[in-house]
Amino acid sequence: MAGKDYYKILGVNRNASEREIKQAYRRLARKYHPDVNPGDKSAEAKFKHINEAYEVLSDKEKRQKYDQFGDQWQYADQFTRARGQQAPFWEFRSGGRTTRIRFDQGDFGSLFDDLLRGFTTGTSGRQPRRGRDIEVPVEVTLEEAYHGSTRTIRLEDGKRLEVKIPPGVKEGSRVRLAGKGGTGSGGVKGDLYLVTSVKPHRLFERRDDDLYIGVAVPLVVAMLGGEVQVPTLKGKLALKIPPETQNGRSFRLKGQGMPHLGDSTRGDLLARVNVVLPTNLTPQEKELFKQLGELRKS
Repeated sequence: MAGKDYYKILGVNRNASEREIKQAYRRLARKYHPDVNPGDKSAEAKFKHINEAYEVLSDKEKRQKYDQFGDQWQYADQFTRARGQQAPFWEFRSGGRTTRIRFDQGDFGSLFDDLLRGFTTGTSGRQPRRGRDIEVPVEVTLEEAYHGSTRTIRLEDGKRLEVKIPPGVKEGSRVRLAGKGGTGSGGVKGDLYLVTSVKPHRLFERRDDDLYIGVAVPLVVAMLGGEVQVPTLKGKLALKIPPETQNGRSFRLKGQGMPHLGDSTRGDLLARVNVVLPTNLTPQEKELFKQLGELRKS
């Protein structure tokens, strides 16, 4: 099979199960994520290859085409249609020589790679060239990144296209829409990439798939224990505060963070305690604090 070996990129064998592919992807994505390797261009390139491989191998139909046609799987339908034409061969010319390859010969993956480099068919004589990839910047709110969203964009031909923003996108995520890019010769289209940026949120700070938030805790609750309400992106949750909780302590709420792009896992929400001191004390309250101060001295 010519071109990129998606199985090798993810480090799995060709018979790997969906679960094994997902596990391999998650392990590698976390290792090479740009947030973990700031400024590392090689890690960034590796991360893009990992996402590309997972996008294909995690989809049954795409994986089947890839196994047959290699990394030119997106042209499988066109190639299959070409097999039904009158000429039972592909004809190409190189160095003054003309070579014909029958459809029942050779590896489809390498054959299709060569086709895109300049093959001409025995019927049309045209050289199909893939259209260019197009990147479209899309800005989303943190809520939209959490729940997913839609946008309507205008294509090069003037047509409007409604696209889905999947849950879990982050700053710099590239959402690929196969065959929606520029049109090349022979009608072969490139891909469209939605490059996302996420607006800052007034309450939450995002780090990878985890969210961080400060939670106001009254002094009495911090001292004696109690319960406070913690905002999340899908509503409020009750958080139990144990007695004698110190200012700045963080509590981890499992699975209350951002969804992981491409699977069903979620990050965590870390709630940081901000102890709120009482103001406008009454004479009685001041006296009680004085007594507490005296007791703490002994």
